[in-house]
Amino acid sequence: MLRFVCALAVASMALTAVAAADQDQTYTGPLSASETAFVQSVRTDLTKRFPTAADAEKAGYVRYTNPDETGAISYANLHWTSTDPTTPSQLWYDKSGKLMGADFSVPYTKGQRPNLFGVNPGRWYEFDDHVHYVLRDPATGKMTYDKYIMAPVFKKAGGDPAHPTIDDLVRMHKAQTAQDVATVFDMPSIWDLVVWLQTPPKGEFHY
Repeated sequence: MLRFVCALAVASMALTAVAAADQDQTYTGPLSASETAFVQSVRTDLTKRFPTAADAEKAGYVRYTNPDETGAISYANLHWTSTDPTTPSQLWYDKSGKLMGADFSVPYTKGQRPNLFGVNPGRWYEFDDHVHYVLRDPATGKMTYDKYIMAPVFKKAGGDPAHPTIDDLVRMHKAQTAQDVATVFDMPSIWDLVVWLQTPPKGEFHY
């Protein structure tokens, strides 16, 4: 996720009409007892049900990134209200397909950080609305990941970010033909909680 987060930050700086793409956490202190219990619970559950990337794909998660600086490859289920700890909106895996972590999300409400799972509300990040897409070479099957368009740009080009289509991408010259598009989806404005399920480099709730 980290490479994607940084890319969004750069995109937002280039688009002065768009708010910051990743509002940072306001709390990064040690885990409370309830936070520790939450991490342990989801680690036990998710590593049992989704140990590999293949398991995530069988459950409907779609890959949309290359490995980021932490080695994580992100998969999304395209459902952005994950108030059930058993159903994260995203799962991420290393290059060998081993589960690394998960993201939980809820729709963004300005000034109202989520108070869920016994986790300090200051742990959550903010992401702006943007459209993701994955390209596929029809001749070789090779996939191209990490493709996105910020919502204001998508809308200015005549598309509806909430309902992006393959035809939109062709019309915007992001893809040559419909056959070149493997996936297109909107990631709306959300609050996002990162949960590391392997040893975290900076903390269980930090990118």
